[in-house]
Amino acid sequence: MTNPISELTALGQSLWYDNIQRRLLENGELAAMIERGDIRGVTSNPTIFHNAIAKSNDYDLALTPLAMAGWSSEEIFWQLAVEDIRAACDLFLPLYEQTEGADGYVSLEVSPYLAHDTEGTIAQARHLWHTVNRPNLMIKIPATKAGLPAIRRAIAEGINVNVTLIFSLERYREVMDAYLSGLEDRLLAGGEIERIHSVASFFVSRVDTKVDPKLPENSPLRGKAAIANAKLAYEEFRKVFGGARFGKLQMAKANLQRPLWASTSTKNPAYPDTIYVDNLIGPATVNTVPPQTLVAFKEHGTASQTIMEGLDEARQQIADLEQQGILMSTVTQELEEEGVKAFADAFTALLETLERRRQEVISRLGGLAHSIKERVANLEKQKAVERMWNIDPTLWTDDPAGQAEIRIRLGWLSLPETSRPALPEIKEFAAQVHSAGFTHFLLLGMGGSSLAPEVMSLVFSSFLTGRGAGGEGGLRFAILDSTDPGQVAETAARFPLEKTLLLVSSKSGGTAEVNAMFDYFWAKAVETLGERAGDHFVAITDPGTSLEALAKERRFRRIFTADPHVGGRYSALAHFGLVPAALMGIDTEKFLARAARMMSACRPEHPAVRNPGLVLGALIGQAALEGRDKLTIVADNGLESVGSWLEQLIAESTGKQGKGIVPVDLEPLGAPSEYGNDRLFVYLRKNGEHDAALAMLRQAGHPLVVFDLTDPYDLSAEFYRWEFATAVACAVLGVNAFDQPDVQDAKDRTKAKIAEYRARGALPAGEFVHADDAPAALAAFLSQARTGDYIAINAYLRRNAEMQAALTDLRLKLRARTGCATTVGFGPRFLHSTGQLHKGGAENGLFLQITADSLADIEIPGQGMTFGTLERAQALGDYEALAARNRRILRIHLEKGNALKELLSRMDR
Repeated sequence: MTNPISELTALGQSLWYDNIQRRLLENGELAAMIERGDIRGVTSNPTIFHNAIAKSNDYDLALTPLAMAGWSSEEIFWQLAVEDIRAACDLFLPLYEQTEGADGYVSLEVSPYLAHDTEGTIAQARHLWHTVNRPNLMIKIPATKAGLPAIRRAIAEGINVNVTLIFSLERYREVMDAYLSGLEDRLLAGGEIERIHSVASFFVSRVDTKVDPKLPENSPLRGKAAIANAKLAYEEFRKVFGGARFGKLQMAKANLQRPLWASTSTKNPAYPDTIYVDNLIGPATVNTVPPQTLVAFKEHGTASQTIMEGLDEARQQIADLEQQGILMSTVTQELEEEGVKAFADAFTALLETLERRRQEVISRLGGLAHSIKERVANLEKQKAVERMWNIDPTLWTDDPAGQAEIRIRLGWLSLPETSRPALPEIKEFAAQVHSAGFTHFLLLGMGGSSLAPEVMSLVFSSFLTGRGAGGEGGLRFAILDSTDPGQVAETAARFPLEKTLLLVSSKSGGTAEVNAMFDYFWAKAVETLGERAGDHFVAITDPGTSLEALAKERRFRRIFTADPHVGGRYSALAHFGLVPAALMGIDTEKFLARAARMMSACRPEHPAVRNPGLVLGALIGQAALEGRDKLTIVADNGLESVGSWLEQLIAESTGKQGKGIVPVDLEPLGAPSEYGNDRLFVYLRKNGEHDAALAMLRQAGHPLVVFDLTDPYDLSAEFYRWEFATAVACAVLGVNAFDQPDVQDAKDRTKAKIAEYRARGALPAGEFVHADDAPAALAAFLSQARTGDYIAINAYLRRNAEMQAALTDLRLKLRARTGCATTVGFGPRFLHSTGQLHKGGAENGLFLQITADSLADIEIPGQGMTFGTLERAQALGDYEALAARNRRILRIHLEKGNALKELLSRMDR
């Protein structure tokens, strides 16, 4: 089957695409169009950019940080436009080189406000030429009277020019003269002209749109003026560039200024949809087509040399129009004026759109707006982004030991790239497992090894309801990150071992809770499956760990070793996240690709103000310094789980040296009066269900930042954004983002309790109050609360919906009594999340520990103790670690199952 576009190209005409938008650049469609040979260049204008930006959220990734950094709407536009144009130029560069500069151009227009300003036009043309800094860029300059000298000077300076808004033959002659004069000027100045290229954009269909209404409905001249005008323009082109003047310039290797047929979409539905392409095909021409015209020509266009056909007829048609009082000089002058105004109006509308979006961002920040701008400028001055990518530990600490740790913990920066080679093995493994009949996947892990997979499962399920986490029907995925015996038993009951693959996930390979869970499930697997037990286990760990050795010894189905230069809480895009993701049915290629976009935006090639990770980090870090250290996470339905991952990342990274940011997750929204001035709200928006409530908070002066997640694959980009932001926030606070110096204390105290248990056969009771005495003790405890404090409920209880609802009720009562922010953590899960902040952070926490007797305990095979004993030892160790730091702490012990409900009821009296 013949391809009209290939035939058209062979006839000497190039099709350029009159459209650009970020989505085409990011989803690979523009690259595919180039690869297929559909297009050989791109043109843009204010209307195109307005449509691209106003009708999508594609630019928010760049727009939001620029707005937060204090840029004006016009500064933001030029940054966005330059990014798109650069990216398109890079895609076309191979074609540009292959054709030796004949094709592969991308056009960017100077401000329409400069249409009658020669000096302003040439100044901006220079600026854009040097800013974009690509050889296959063309600067669009309008063919107004003021534009003509700017065109000449730009050409003389070696700038490629796309002359736009040409309507009349007279103005076209002036345009060609300006081009030739510019080449001559450059030669006289001793410059070379071999690499200077230009096109003259002659507008077509708008002529018919202007002329047709002036004619009777049955006039044979309808739909003729535009093509006739363009054919006569081509005749002028042949005269000028076939003449002696250009012949001299050709001796110096001058290039033709090709005519470019612009405005070639069909405005009148009565005309064929390819009329302005089919009839204007000829050598050394360009036709820039909008999307619908490109599709139409590819499907049913006719490629034959038509540009020189019917010249006499064209002249007669123009003469006939003039006989009817329709003067082309008047028509084209009006079109030029209307074109200038239309582009200026589109530019104004574009800037108004950007200003609205900019003001939305700025108004949400309230009083923080100015200080964030200063903080971003300070980080830029410090070269924070360059130092991070250069693995410079002095960005965070002067301590030699801390610096050594940092040098081996920044592998996460490039995970969207460095994890890609692992994908074939991961995907092959997932396919093998699915084909083997596994339908249940249970991950045994703590903290960074488990939180990201849990979030992926829940978020993807919320977007793909009824089809499993990744669209694979019938799959069940869950994590177990608890030593509570009731939760262990409940989980085991939901995962029949015959159908279950267990992922044992531990970076260190020696996590106590993971070892206990593994021992329990291994014993059950051996009992149920016998010698096949190993086929139901997978290990994910760092190279050389005890878990790797154990997995080899027990002949696990597969062992995945992760990048050892990535810390646990930064490992969402490493094997710890990708292996579970593949088992869920998530497209891991697409998942990493989405993260790679964010990584690219966070690279030092971009200005600091354009870096979404840096600007967010500046915000949350600066907010904490100004007393707004309670980062309150609000999420739409289906995104709530993201908060638990953020909680660990932020709390464990920032909470040390008496500093820290307190993530407040899953706290129900209240009235503005319920919050102090220590809050910064972050809204993870899917459908806008919290817009109204947050608008009220915003009106009350509480700062807010919003992130839209419209696709589950956006999650990987948010993983990366927040990792980068957290590292930046730690630099702002002056703490090491990559250690957890206070976690070991609680672990050591837990080990001591276990040793005591093994020696004496019992654990010490520890300090606590009984549930019956709790109301009075709690009232006294809460009386210690000060402005700016938070209350952490550390519950060593079963984590299920009923318990979460009861603890949510409790936290609301505590907030109402004290005005303090509240958090809830289930032990021992929170020890791997907020535990570092509790012990190493600021002295602004009140810690309410809740323990309970186990209704039914479970033995941990081979460890000489039960899960209940381990859980109680962890609670005691945590209590002692907090008490040793003089933290304000109260432990309430529940002896019976309904004790918490009774306590809540008594608090209402």
